Formats: sequence, C-alpha cells, structure tokens
Amino acid sequence: MVSRIRAMIEKTGFKVFSLAMIVLIGIIFYSFYYSSVNDDAYNVELFQLSEDTIRSSKTVEDSVKTELEKQRAASELAPSYKFNDELAANQSAVIASLFEYVEDAKNLEAENDGETSAEEETADMQDMLTELRETTRLMETNDNGLRLTDDMLRSLLSLPEERLDTVQQEIAGIVEENLSSPVREQEVGAKRNEVEQSILNNEEIPASVLQAAVTIGRFGILANETVDEELTEAQLEQARDSVEPTKILQGQVLVQEGQVIDREVHRQLELAGMTEDQTDLKPALGLLLFVLIAMAILWIITHRSHETEQKKTIALLVMAVVIIISLTLMKLLSLVNGNFDVDITFLFPTALAGMIVRMLINERTALFVTILIAASAGIMLQYDYSPIMQMETVLYILFGGLAGVYLIERDDRRARLLQTSLFVAIVNSLFIGFYLLISQSQYDMAEVGYYFAAAVISGLLSGALTIGLLPFFEWAFGLLSPMRLIELSNPNHPLLKKILTETPGTYHHSVMVANLADASCEAIGANGLLARVGCYYHDIGKTKRPQYFIENQVNIANPHDSLPPQKSRDIILSHGAQGAEVLRKHKMPKEIIDIADQHHGTSLLKYFYMKEKETNPEVREEDYRYAGPKPQTKENAVIMAADSIEAAVRSMKDPTSEKIKKLVNAIIEDKLKDGQFDECDLTMKELKTIKHVMCETLNGIFHSRIEYPKDDE
Repeated sequence: MVSRIRAMIEKTGFKVFSLAMIVLIGIIFYSFYYSSVNDDAYNVELFQLSEDTIRSSKTVEDSVKTELEKQRAASELAPSYKFNDELAANQSAVIASLFEYVEDAKNLEAENDGETSAEEETADMQDMLTELRETTRLMETNDNGLRLTDDMLRSLLSLPEERLDTVQQEIAGIVEENLSSPVREQEVGAKRNEVEQSILNNEEIPASVLQAAVTIGRFGILANETVDEELTEAQLEQARDSVEPTKILQGQVLVQEGQVIDREVHRQLELAGMTEDQTDLKPALGLLLFVLIAMAILWIITHRSHETEQKKTIALLVMAVVIIISLTLMKLLSLVNGNFDVDITFLFPTALAGMIVRMLINERTALFVTILIAASAGIMLQYDYSPIMQMETVLYILFGGLAGVYLIERDDRRARLLQTSLFVAIVNSLFIGFYLLISQSQYDMAEVGYYFAAAVISGLLSGALTIGLLPFFEWAFGLLSPMRLIELSNPNHPLLKKILTETPGTYHHSVMVANLADASCEAIGANGLLARVGCYYHDIGKTKRPQYFIENQVNIANPHDSLPPQKSRDIILSHGAQGAEVLRKHKMPKEIIDIADQHHGTSLLKYFYMKEKETNPEVREEDYRYAGPKPQTKENAVIMAADSIEAAVRSMKDPTSEKIKKLVNAIIEDKLKDGQFDECDLTMKELKTIKHVMCETLNGIFHSRIEYPKDDE
C-alpha cells in the first residue's frame, strides 16, 4: 500500500492528494453526523392514532400561538387619554358668540325708527329670525351641531338685552363647570343630562327660553378627555413586544402514543419539522460549517508539519481509518442506546483514537483527533433531547482521551499500554463521579454500579483495541510502531540470532553503536528506539563474508592481506546493499532497511583507496565510495557517525577522555565536510549535542580501570 501511495503522490502532487484526503475525511464526518441528526421524521396523518410518543427534536417558536398571545395582551391594555383643559373656555366662547349673534339681530330691529304696526313688527321679527338663522348656520354643520328651532330663536330674540346677558352667563357657567373635570366620549350623554337638569333648575333663566337654553347647554358639552392615539399605539406595540415567544421546547411531548393527531398536533409536528414531507436545511448547513472548521484545522496541522510528504499522507490515511472506526462504534451505540434504561454510551472506548494516533503519528495530531472525536460524540450520541450537543458525553470522551494521549509514550510496550488504559479507566471513573453528583438526579445502587463499571470497561477497552489494531495499521501502512521495534529488539529474533552466532564481533559492535546512537538521538529529540533497533541490524550484510571484517577476525589472519585492493573494496562496499537485501527478504520495516542501506552514505573507503593509489596514481576516488544514498533522516545520520566513531575508538590504544574527544570531533567534522549530512535536517547545534553525548557515553564505556596487585604466590 505504501508503494501505491507513493505512486499516487507522484502522479497527482502532494497538495492535490492531501486536499482530496481531507475532503474525503470531511465527507465521512458529514455522512455520520447527518445520519445521526436526520432520523427523527415521522409518518403521521390527520385524525389517525399516533404509533409513537413523539417529542420535539428541537426548540422552535410557535408563531401562531405567539401572535394570539400578542393580540390578547393588546386587547387587555386600556387606551391612554389626554385631557383638553382649554375646551371649557372654548365652548364658553362659542356660546358667547351665539348670544352675540342674537344681540346683533336685535340691533337690526332697533335701527328702524318710529312706531310700527303689528304687521311691520311681524315682518321685522321675521327679518331678525332670518338674519339670526344665517349667522348660526355654521354651528349646525358638524355632527354635534347646534340646531335651534325658530321658536327657540324667537324666544331668545324676545328677551331684553340684560336678561339675554344673564342667560348667556348662566349657561356658560354651567358648561364651564361641567367641563372642568374629565369627560370621556362615553360619558358625554350623561354629562349633557346633568347640564340640562342644572339649566332647568336655574331660576335665573326665564321659562320662555328654557328649551333654547337646554339645547345650547347640551351643545356646549363635548368630550374633553380623548384617546391619545400616538401614545396608545406605542403602548400597544410595547405590550405586543413584551410578550415572550411561545415555544415548542426540545424534548416536549407533542403527542402521546395512541393519541389522535388533530389539526393542532399536526401543525406543531410540522412546525418542529418532524413530518416526513419536510426538509429542514438548517441542521445540514450547521453540520457543514462544523465539518469545514474541523477540516480547515486539519489542513493547517498537516501542512505545517515538518515530516516528509509520504509520512504526512500516511498520517492522513491513519486518521481517516481511526475516525471511521470511532464513528462506527458511536453509530452502533446510538442505535441500541434507546433500548436500555441506562446510558450505554459511557461504554465507548474514550482513549482509543488518541492512543492509536499518538503511537503511530505524534502527540499534536493525537490531541486534535481526540478533541474532534469528543465533539463528534456530542453530536452522534445524543439522548434525552439535549440541546446541540450531549456535553457530558463530550467531556467524558475528552478527558479520557487526553489521559490516554498524555500518559502514553511512543516507545511503550504492550504491558505499558495496558497500564495506561488502567489510568484512563480511573479518569473515566472520576468523571462519572462528577457526573452523578452534579446531575442532581436520583440513581439507585444498580445504576451507580453500572456507570462506574462502564467507565472501567471503556478504559480497558481502549487499551485492548489499541493493542489489537496496531498490527493492522503497521501492516496496512508500513508503519513502524514502538511495540514493533521492541519486538524486533528481542535477541531471540532469527536475524539477531544469525548475527550473534555467525558474526559475534559484529553483534558486539552493533550493540555498542546502538548505545551511542540511542543516547544521541534522545538528546536531540530524534527516535532513539528506532536508532537502537536499526543499529542491531545495520551490519547484517557482514554475515555473507564475516571473516573479511576486522571485528570478526579472531585468531585468524586478515584475508585482505592476500587480496588486491579492488577485491577487498568490492567485499567491503557490498555489505550495506547485501544487508538491505537480507532485510527486504525477511520483510523487515522500511526504516530498518534504510538504516542498513544508508549507514555509510557515500563515504570513502580510505584504507583501500590509498593502498590502490600506491600502485595506481590514476585511481578514481568515486570507485572507492559507498553507493549510498546519504542519510535521509537524523537517526540514520547519527548511526553513521556512531558506527565510525565506535570502530575508531575500539581500535585506539589506551583511550583517554581527551583522545576520545578529539577523535569524535575529527570524525564528525570529516563527515560534515564530506557532505554526508547534506540530505538530512541535522543542525549545527544538534551536531554539537551529538559530539558531547557520544563523548560522555564513550568515556563511560572506556573509563580507566584500577589495576589490582597480583596475589603473591
């Protein structure tokens, strides 16, 4: 599969391939999310019995009931009134104007000099009446107009001026008095009756003009306290706005099983979007936004990683598989959760995803995956109609997952994984204690026991599934996990037995190099375990011709002494490629094969080159260099240096601290100048650290020993 991945990357380019992978992961997330939030539609028909007890899956406003409530609040609000304190004076002035018209008409009669006959008096009265009628016509135009009969006008015209003034003052006084207090529209009739009684009982008003006076007094009464339309409308609007929206709450029972689905129930089901003929795009769009955010963060994490493109691609594939496994488990739990009286989602292995990703990729990616899986659980493992996310589930998986990520180490053995899963179980149990105490619900002992048992099972299941699934990931993606490395470091491994039995000197040399490389890699943050195990196998090519390598030449002559330099060169230079071939034949991890192939880089075989040059000055230096490639990783570069340094120090006579330091510096400087570190990302600061660590390690190995005196014979 790794070769296929490499071919796809070369064909499409890493950016295109990684984008396609992230889009695929996003589609996987969206598919699982959507199937979890889109399964609450019911096939309901009007006036049929409901087959289920249906609860609202969301909180939604009931606009119909809200509007009814607003109308009710508006109808209960009394209108606001405003008092017109100028109306009494205005009406008094109108009455005064009326009597002025009467006086003006009377003055027209006074202008006729001399005595008049009865016929002339009648004619004059008719003229005054006509004049007065014309002047009072404007007072008859409105709805509350003054309508005085001819008899009423004649009675007024017949009064002397002094009496007329008295009548005017009395009527105006009564009107002003009655309009001094608020009079609303519905009170006008009663107030006019009071004015009428006051006029009829007034002794200052002659009986001949009572009917006219009553009519004028009633005319003078108008409503002086009217509805303030602007203020009332503002208050009505405020009353409507103050009404809280009527809502159908999430989890509210809309219809009980066996209840008839009437129009109101059907309307509420439609409003909550729970009928099959409805399509609500809001959840779909919300989930899309969530997935876009998560995938954007994943894109950033991937492209800011300093790993090779191949490793970043494999990391994406690992995450995709881990996510599919986790979401599938969630989906299965959500499908059966409703069949139990307790919440079985607490059985979910909280640390599974984080532990696998931590073991196979890195801590930062494992942290992101843990958070994402926890959020996914909040969406997919909802029950009891919780809003948006099931937060106790989110926190449960988040804390358990974080415990797994931070407690585990990349070089952990299987036993250590199980120990970590026990700690995860403890964290899960502590969270369950928090959940049971803070929920303020009543639980019997059986339920409490179940929840704590579920927490323990979840933790142990995380470790067990991690151990079970790691070999699958290693096989499928060509990954080298710490547990696999530990297995390869077992001395009983067939290839290590082969090295030990056939080339014991090489085996000892490999162990010494492993000590140097492991310590140096750990000091610079590289993979010390990989370096150690790689050193065990890096010289397995020497098993082809063990006697041609100096560490295996015990009590035998050096065969190179009888060989030409070209033959010796071919034997020595071939051991790296031959070792890589042996490792490939035994299907060893690529990282181990690369160490065997690269641990000499393109270094010069100086001894035999100089030997050949003595007889052939035209010899080419390239013919005596290893085929390479140069070290591609920090671990391979460290092993190259450690291999050369260990061999050189072992051949020293009376090694001292100072000699070792000079030798280590010389060898590393030589490798650096020769360009052997050009294709890996070692820094000068790291090279300085490597020199220091190797010197300390070698000083510990080759320290001066005390010479004990011999016993006297």
